[in-house]
Amino acid sequence: MLETRAAPARHTVTTVFDPQRASETDWGHFLAYWRLRAAEDFPGDPVPPDADTRHNVLQPSPLYAVHRVLAVGAHGEFIGSLSASFRREGTPGHEAFAPFLEAWGGVLRPHRRRGVASALLRPLLALMEMHDKSVATIKTHLPDGHAFLQAIGAVEKHRSVENRMPLAGLDWQMLARWRADGFTPAHGLRAEVHAGRVPFERLAALMAPLSALLNDAPTTNLERPPLRYDLEDFPPWYADMDRRGGEHFLVLLLDGDEVVAVCDASWNQRFPDRLQQRLTAVARQWRGKGLAKGVKAAMLQLVRERHPEVTLAVTHNAEVNAPMLTINHRLGFAAHKHDGLYQIDTQSLRTFLEARP
Repeated sequence: MLETRAAPARHTVTTVFDPQRASETDWGHFLAYWRLRAAEDFPGDPVPPDADTRHNVLQPSPLYAVHRVLAVGAHGEFIGSLSASFRREGTPGHEAFAPFLEAWGGVLRPHRRRGVASALLRPLLALMEMHDKSVATIKTHLPDGHAFLQAIGAVEKHRSVENRMPLAGLDWQMLARWRADGFTPAHGLRAEVHAGRVPFERLAALMAPLSALLNDAPTTNLERPPLRYDLEDFPPWYADMDRRGGEHFLVLLLDGDEVVAVCDASWNQRFPDRLQQRLTAVARQWRGKGLAKGVKAAMLQLVRERHPEVTLAVTHNAEVNAPMLTINHRLGFAAHKHDGLYQIDTQSLRTFLEARP
């Protein structure tokens, strides 16, 4: 563990972390830092093995460029981080993504309020200027994170909530009714269910309709490019599941070939007690007919059959998405943490840093 005693103020040294060229010493510092951050920011949650963290960081994204900068402590250890990603030029839809950059990071608790986070903003500004990015989006759920982002001039544009549900108290009879109502022949819809993997040729046909449903999700005042699924993301994700063990579940309701309702989820063999609930969505003209409850019920029944060891479901919802929150609350989901999504433009970031020593 890092020493928690207050240390004298010092100039913060930052360094670029290139996972492909990092030494074993730097990898050791990086993994130790990552474990400490996970314990501080997400207490009680399982921490991925170091080998998985290293593997994931080493995997290049086919669509996004990722940059990592680390703050270095007095003894060479890492005490803070700033990571940023943006859409690679020449990838599908790049023009809509061009102004935007996503950033994330933090500082270990013993080193906060000493200018470390502000020092990490300087390479962020340089990166935005170099690549002509005008808006950075940063998410936080910690009080210190909210306070810092507000202090630098970032504006909260959207709020989401991570909801969790123990499966022990789930009303399976209610779910059976939900599925029957949502899948009733009276709707004239056809069900399509995939468990484990979705064939790539089917995924290719689903990218556009699923993107349309995803893009209709409420995001309050967030400035953003269109939300979309990209086929290029699936081969590395499925390859990672093949390596560590895992499954992708997809439940669809279709009107002819048109996707009108979807629910998908994933299961990771490393954390066998947890289900990650992903997108649940219904086309606007089909809402109010119980389809969201139907596909959600079908998904949970499918996971129960294949993985009875799952005891906890985790999902994320926009705080303004009242219909979905109502369904989740009826199921037994409860808020675990709240995320604020902040945005700051290049000029506001520059103004803040120019006022710093």
